[in-house]
Amino acid sequence: MNKTFNVFVLFVLLSPPVFCDTAVLQSYMQRFSSSDLLTKAEVLRSAKDDRTMNEHLGELYEYAMRFVLDNYAQMGEIAQVNSIVNISLNGLVNSNRRESLGILWRLFSVYPDDRTGAEILVAMGVLGKGNQTITGNINNFLMEKNEVFRSGSSVDYSMISACIAAIMELGDSSSYPALFASICAGYPEVISSEAYGALELIHGNLYRFLSGVIENNPPDEKFAAFRAGVNSERLSLWERGQLAELALDQTLAVEDDNADMTAMRYAAVLALTGYRWTRANSSVIRHYYRVQSDFLNGDAAKERLVEAIACLGAVGNSQAALILGLQLGLINARMESTDFFDAEFTLAIVQALGLIGDNAAFDHLLFVKNLSYPENIIAAAEEALERLKW
Repeated sequence: MNKTFNVFVLFVLLSPPVFCDTAVLQSYMQRFSSSDLLTKAEVLRSAKDDRTMNEHLGELYEYAMRFVLDNYAQMGEIAQVNSIVNISLNGLVNSNRRESLGILWRLFSVYPDDRTGAEILVAMGVLGKGNQTITGNINNFLMEKNEVFRSGSSVDYSMISACIAAIMELGDSSSYPALFASICAGYPEVISSEAYGALELIHGNLYRFLSGVIENNPPDEKFAAFRAGVNSERLSLWERGQLAELALDQTLAVEDDNADMTAMRYAAVLALTGYRWTRANSSVIRHYYRVQSDFLNGDAAKERLVEAIACLGAVGNSQAALILGLQLGLINARMESTDFFDAEFTLAIVQALGLIGDNAAFDHLLFVKNLSYPENIIAAAEEALERLKW
């Protein structure tokens, strides 16, 4: 009997607040429905500061969004409708009303104002973390916009920027392809930078994604993925070195480079030089011979051959030292018989041999001191001799 009485007391004590909250919510909904556009916005604003609404605020804002979805075409002045949408969006985000994502996506898909549509996108990014349906929808939307832009048609840049911001909020690595497509689409630099930034911030195996692009995608996308990788602050030195080596190997696998592949090859060599990536020794040697041939045929600038020599010095082993030593021997022989030499090549080779430090180059470096080379080349030979390993 006492137990029954206690349950009854609890029901009496707890029921009125619940009923009261529901009644307050119904009151706000009725006022919202019966008001004009300006008053609807005021109703939504006043609800935010009403403590009696408690956890029902999200329901009210969702109700308002559903009302807009069903009636926006007949509601008249779009600016006033936008005001209702923006107030409701802030309310949904602040109350973390994830249940409203379906309504938000449906409204976004049909809403006629791009600026407010962009706000809906960002709100979905905040509310949609972990929701694969919303993430997939936004990824697909961005991919579609990228294709539209690449076809030559115009797009609303603020919408693209909002899409990238939403993807950044969602933080799902499934967005890598859409972000990378934005980088390759040819947008203004500010948009491309946003896409790069999002690619960096989203957790996932960025190295694997970029290496897959370098291996499988068209040349312009290979080059873009290489640039994204070597400039990444997220990737380790090992990962960046691997990407640079992969990029170089990809370019060496084809005989006739197009502009992107050629540019990527030279850029990869500079990266490998900076990393002193010794794993790429054999690839760098192949690159050296190709550039040497291109230079002799007039298809490569002297600067590119000097860079190839410097790369051999930075990453090369005894095999690279043998190649450069033989080249220095030929230069010395020509210098001895004709007094002719190329100062840039000679200095680059001497410095590279010093960096490698293989003692097989000793005789060639020593002979430099016996010829009438300029002082800077003789000094470089003396320094290289001191660095040889015995």
